Amino acid sequence: MLTLLRRGQARIEPVEVGPSWAMPADTVWLDLVNPTRDEELAIEAATSLLLPTQHDMQEIETSSRLYQDHGASFMTAVVLAHASDNPVLAPVTFVLFKGRLITIRYDRPGAFELFAAQLGREPEVCQDGTGVFLGLLDAIIDRVADILEETSAEVELVSQEIFRRPGKTEAFSALLTRLGRAQSVDGKTRASLISLTRILGYSGLVDAFEGDKEQRGRLRSLQRDVQSLADHGGRLSGDITFLLDAALGLINVEQNAIIKIFSVASVVFLPPTLVASIYGMNFKHMPELNWMGGYPFAIGLMLVSMLIPLWWFKRKGWL
Repeated sequence: MLTLLRRGQARIEPVEVGPSWAMPADTVWLDLVNPTRDEELAIEAATSLLLPTQHDMQEIETSSRLYQDHGASFMTAVVLAHASDNPVLAPVTFVLFKGRLITIRYDRPGAFELFAAQLGREPEVCQDGTGVFLGLLDAIIDRVADILEETSAEVELVSQEIFRRPGKTEAFSALLTRLGRAQSVDGKTRASLISLTRILGYSGLVDAFEGDKEQRGRLRSLQRDVQSLADHGGRLSGDITFLLDAALGLINVEQNAIIKIFSVASVVFLPPTLVASIYGMNFKHMPELNWMGGYPFAIGLMLVSMLIPLWWFKRKGWL
């Protein structure tokens, strides 16, 4: 799908490309979402640029993600998508070329929809490609901040539940699952922030921002935002690791308590078992067998042999 934003407009409009299609002269943003080959060819013909393929966008080398070609600056970042369901890192390529911005993506990160919705409230970003580029990065960073806030809140809730010691292994299992998901989201968020840091650093060398103090000031502001979010993500990762260790430790405590009960029970019932074994041998010459009080005596001896270990364990503080 291909959409474009024209200078001064407050909304993007879909485009159907054909053999006679020509890019409007006042275009400031071209957004390609899962583009067809015909759409790619139409944009390449209109701009004389060679657009990266989906495979090219997934390359991890910096030279494949940040480069210039035919006067255009190509910058690829990974952006977190589907954070509320099944978070994935989606590569997005930004191309700055002659005052225009071209974005290529094969997923739908929420930041793009949020940015498109706020275009009407921020008409100043619609004047050129650099304004749209910085507006998109701002929306992406805001979205990352929201995701980190939601993850932090989730981790805080899990922390409170862990230290209430739910007791049941099933409850701990659910908490560990929630912590694992939080760790996954945080890790992907930090990876996205690293790629955004590289893009913002590279943007400072792009000719489109040369001599524009206002735009370069926005770049520096975005860099500070990304750095603060990266620090927050690092602290959150440490908190999650601590909670994972704490949960596993409490599970071990609960299991040890269960094992202790069985250990005490086995020791307590061992002396009565010994007494019963002795009087169960049925030797001919056992005086208690012909004694009227032999049976109550054996029962009492069993009870005493049980109570003595219990008293000893209680005195030692093992119970």
